[in-house]
Amino acid sequence: MRRIAVWIGWLAVALGLAASAAAAASHDGNWSVLVITEKGECDRAYRYEVTVADGRVNFAGQPGISVAGTVAANGAVKVSIIGGGSQSAHGIGRLATDNGTGTWHGAGRTGACTGRWEASRR
Repeated sequence: MRRIAVWIGWLAVALGLAASAAAAASHDGNWSVLVITEKGECDRAYRYEVTVADGRVNFAGQPGISVAGTVAANGAVKVSIIGGGSQSAHGIGRLATDNGTGTWHGAGRTGACTGRWEASRR
């Protein structure tokens, strides 16, 4: 009887993980992300084309820029962008089915900056 209870417990965990991965996959695909500066002396806006695969944000854009992040099953986003020199930004937000929004903060060549980001599925 105890073996059956343990087996059922492991099965429940496996099914939960599979359901979580399937929910995260609902955000998989190509996204266009517009990063807008609202405060600070950073460039006014940047656009990044990113891909979400299995809850991971991937960027295959220009050399010298690294984009890394995660998208949870509920659409919660955490992402970091590292550029040449001392340029970096960190953002949070949420993706829905075809769009998303959030905020970011970071540092550019001339100091600290903050703003928002908007994403749309491609």
